[in-house]
Amino acid sequence: MIDDLGAEIILETPAQSIISISPNLTEILFGIGAGDRLIGRDSNSQYPEGALEAVDLGAMWDGIPVEDILALEPDLILAGEIYAPEAIQELRDLGLTVYWQANPHDFEELFTNIMDVSVLTGNVEEADELVISLNVRVVLLEEKLENVENIPLVFYELDASDPANPWTTGADTFISYIISKARGKNLGDVLEGEWVQISSEELVAQNPDYILLADALYGISPESVAERPGWSDISAVVNGRLVAFDPFILSVPGPRLVDGFELVAELLHPELFGN
Repeated sequence: MIDDLGAEIILETPAQSIISISPNLTEILFGIGAGDRLIGRDSNSQYPEGALEAVDLGAMWDGIPVEDILALEPDLILAGEIYAPEAIQELRDLGLTVYWQANPHDFEELFTNIMDVSVLTGNVEEADELVISLNVRVVLLEEKLENVENIPLVFYELDASDPANPWTTGADTFISYIISKARGKNLGDVLEGEWVQISSEELVAQNPDYILLADALYGISPESVAERPGWSDISAVVNGRLVAFDPFILSVPGPRLVDGFELVAELLHPELFGN
């Protein structure tokens, strides 16, 4: 088969010793029933719990640990969009088989990604069952949201290391897509770039109805956000719609994106869920 860099991936038999250096691909492996073949992972691949049994190869911030990977003798490496083509080619030049997969922009691309990985592992039947179950959940929720007219403005905070200029997600990202599918409007869509900073002044002017704190795991709380200079008049703050949000639900574009769709929809439109 051909990966998303245009490289032909040839395996004589389904992969048995797999290294995944991208959390979304790790989650796909377990979702299709091939998680027991994971022998190595990046430090961010922490879900599901079974992934922790594989060798931790580090966070990859300083590059891919080639020697550690070679020592594990994998017959397949799964790598996501975060890795540059040059880094992947370095691994291939060493004789390693590397499958590179782009992030999905919608559910159809997610389902295709799942099926593609299943071809490499021989778990096509299990993957087909997973995709069918995920799609059923998506369709049911789409039907529930079909007549929603109120579209709240949502600010998704990724990183507030500089609270005056927090990072968010722009247009043409899977996070923006999920917010839109959940009948919300992603505030970051008005900015240029996929991962961008926004000034407090611009954020106050945009006046979001909801603020989802994807940096809550790093000590950011609704209370601390409400105390930021100028933020007290933002609609989300006034109405108590500052929500701590698990970043791995939407920031890892794997099967749990459907969980994220359901969670965001319920947050934005609780009346549809009896809340």
